[in-house]
Amino acid sequence: MARLRQDVEPDEAGLDAKALDRLDRHLARLVDDGRIPGYLVSLARGGRVAHLTTYGRRDMAAGLPVESDTLWRIYSMTKPVTAVAVLLLAEEGRLSLDDPLERHLPAFADPRVYVSGSGDDVVTRPAAGPVLLRHLLTHTAGLTFAFYHAHPVDALYRAAGLASSVPPGADLAETMDVYARLPLQFDPGTQWNYSVASNVLGRVVEVVSGQPLDAFFAERILGPLGMTDTGFEVTDEQAGRLAELYGQTNADTEAGPGAGAIEPIAGLPLRGRPRFLSGSGGLVASAHDMHRFMELLRRRGELDGVRLLAPHTVDQMTRNHLPGGADLRSCGSRPAHDEPGNDGVGFGFNVSVVIDPSRTQAPSGLGTYGWSGVATTTFWVDPARDLTFQFMTQVRPKTSLRLYPELKRLVHEAVLD
Repeated sequence: MARLRQDVEPDEAGLDAKALDRLDRHLARLVDDGRIPGYLVSLARGGRVAHLTTYGRRDMAAGLPVESDTLWRIYSMTKPVTAVAVLLLAEEGRLSLDDPLERHLPAFADPRVYVSGSGDDVVTRPAAGPVLLRHLLTHTAGLTFAFYHAHPVDALYRAAGLASSVPPGADLAETMDVYARLPLQFDPGTQWNYSVASNVLGRVVEVVSGQPLDAFFAERILGPLGMTDTGFEVTDEQAGRLAELYGQTNADTEAGPGAGAIEPIAGLPLRGRPRFLSGSGGLVASAHDMHRFMELLRRRGELDGVRLLAPHTVDQMTRNHLPGGADLRSCGSRPAHDEPGNDGVGFGFNVSVVIDPSRTQAPSGLGTYGWSGVATTTFWVDPARDLTFQFMTQVRPKTSLRLYPELKRLVHEAVLD
């Protein structure tokens, strides 16, 4: 176990302490108003943590406070870790990003694309080309999520038992067989749709490496980086540090996210090794470990003398790969993605990338990249300002929280140079 610690005072890192106090007070109000149970926030420049605050409770009923070593379900912040795993194998020549998926998972041979109909009357056609591994990394493969309720293929996912992205009781290999039987929403490489793609990548990692996904992560990424509190399960020793997961009892209102009560809800099955190892959202991590992972990316593949990826590989991961240089809003034709927060933001390999700061919903530096999790965790790296940021809490909202733009605005105000 290692705790994240503040290394320098804000002014030593070119940050405004008064602006950071505004950030803390804004977040503390969310706790005091009962919208989130507690939080951890950290901001670093040049790898040195210059602001670190914890406030509120990790377990409201037990009265346990958020501490710097609290463990958090990071859900979709797992996806960038999965991308690093794939890129490690690519650098070793064990796979190519331009490999057809069927080369590693034969069940995905001869993909078909939805044309019309529903249920048993669905009409499909052959896809214009194969799904490539790079399509999975960029969510342009044509896969989807069952919870969107925005396209007939979403309904087919629900009918196949994929409401939670995995059939009940299935492992990663068994789940692939279910995904592969379903049609794509569009031809691979033509549009963007956030999806189960990283679960597929997790299985590719297993097949190519010959190791279970958790073992590969531990041996090749988490261990070398000193991320000792990150994994798909928590030990008896760690269990007391795991934050409780909460959900909103009512939707967002103009008063703010949740604008009312939160209550404990079921989270990832972290006690004991899960049968389904999700490359999309299965990890739990501490703030210390997320700082280490952000530093690996900020330093372009190396940390404390350990090089996992070549600099050009991290550069490739963190640049926009959407067709024609589009942003998420224009490339993602699904209604679920037609929101202001997607203006001016492209997508790399399992990270969003700011491509036009003049159009983003909140102030963002060109090339800033990162991702978030469904329990309201987020991180980003701003290469131009040599800055990394993370925010941790544990609330699954009923609707999209409006917290992230405020975080970006308040952090932007704190940067002096």
